[in-house]
Amino acid sequence: MTKNKKSAPHNKYLEFVNIAIQMGVIIAAGVFAGIWLDKRYPNDFSGFTIGISLLGVFISLYLVIRKVTQMSKED
Repeated sequence: MTKNKKSAPHNKYLEFVNIAIQMGVIIAAGVFAGIWLDKRYPNDFSGFTIGISLLGVFISLYLVIRKVTQMSKED
């Protein structure tokens, strides 16, 4: 059991790193999808890029909040 107790902090750090990478990938995917849509369907104010990147931010924040509450319930 001592092995699990020593490796537990490393697992939590890895989970936080995973959360940060996941956030970056989701937001970047939203930005690139918005840029692609703006090139395909031109408009005056880059609406697709703004809208889909904000949607990516909200989705990633939702996933972060869900994961952090799950981690706090495990402790």
